[in-house]
Amino acid sequence: MRLFDPMNKKKIVFILNPISGTICKAGIPNLIEERLDKEQFDYHIAETQYAGHATILAQEAVKEGVDIVIAVGGDGTVNEVGRALINSNTALGILPCGSGNGLARHLDLPMNLKKCVDIINSYDVKKLDYGIINEHPFFCTCGMGFDAFISMKFAEAGKRGPITYMQKILEEGLSYKPETYEIEDEDGTHRYKAFLVSAANASQYGNNAYIAPQASMSDGLLDIIIMEPFDIIDAPQVAIELFNKTLDKNLKIKTFRTKHIHIHRKKEGVIHFDGDPITSGVDVDISIVPKGINIIVNPKSKKDNRQPNILQTAFSEIFYNFDLMRQDFTKQSRKVQAINKNLLRKLNM
Repeated sequence: MRLFDPMNKKKIVFILNPISGTICKAGIPNLIEERLDKEQFDYHIAETQYAGHATILAQEAVKEGVDIVIAVGGDGTVNEVGRALINSNTALGILPCGSGNGLARHLDLPMNLKKCVDIINSYDVKKLDYGIINEHPFFCTCGMGFDAFISMKFAEAGKRGPITYMQKILEEGLSYKPETYEIEDEDGTHRYKAFLVSAANASQYGNNAYIAPQASMSDGLLDIIIMEPFDIIDAPQVAIELFNKTLDKNLKIKTFRTKHIHIHRKKEGVIHFDGDPITSGVDVDISIVPKGINIIVNPKSKKDNRQPNILQTAFSEIFYNFDLMRQDFTKQSRKVQAINKNLLRKLNM
């Protein structure tokens, strides 16, 4: 049995967002009380009251010398907490309760909260990278184009969850127009017409949708993904590759690694950081901060032990219907719209 000096217990603050994601959080305080190693830790639970409150609570924890701040929520809550912990000695932990849980999934944290508390008990802390887009810290991904546009529509919907996210893709995907971007990095300036431009510190958006399958949070580099325009015939393959971790092999995808890029576009528009959309100007600056945040990781990570989730299952139906239409390209637009309407009707039942 391990013995700990009570005077040297580590201090934890759990910051709980009661409205994030789709998971009821009423039982989480009892779970923490039952599962947390109280010989090793003293803890306090704080609930957020409004957008941005998690950042204020985490900043207070840093000032008080708290050892660990646990974000109990989705990627938005994780971002709010994490931005207060960057370049400090306080470690970030995650109890994933969001609709996507991109950072938790990249770190191979279990979606089972009991097992996540066990990982907190192990207290395996690593210094990892984070990114900055126009002065906004991010930990998973940021970018502009279609994903930022959908993030905005998702935020406007009010209703959370992967079904709502897929619903917005179905509603908006066919009408979205690619934009032209001038991208400057260490090798010069290049011009691209693109469906989206993403900068990834971690590998996925969430729900095991891998925008940057090879991304690492410890290499000091961003993975830049430029998705060139593609027609409706290509859409199923692109989406399938997003989920089976082979998107970087697609000929419509250009990828490279860099520490910093500057992007110029023709007009201001939406950007996102960790799925949170904001309106930004024509110039967008993105950079990496190596080993700038301490994060509790899974000491028994098994990266390949993943199961399909609701979003993957739902997309499979879409892909099947897309494949049925390959033989009659002239009628595709009308059929896709009909399929979309049918799927949207099912989602709203």
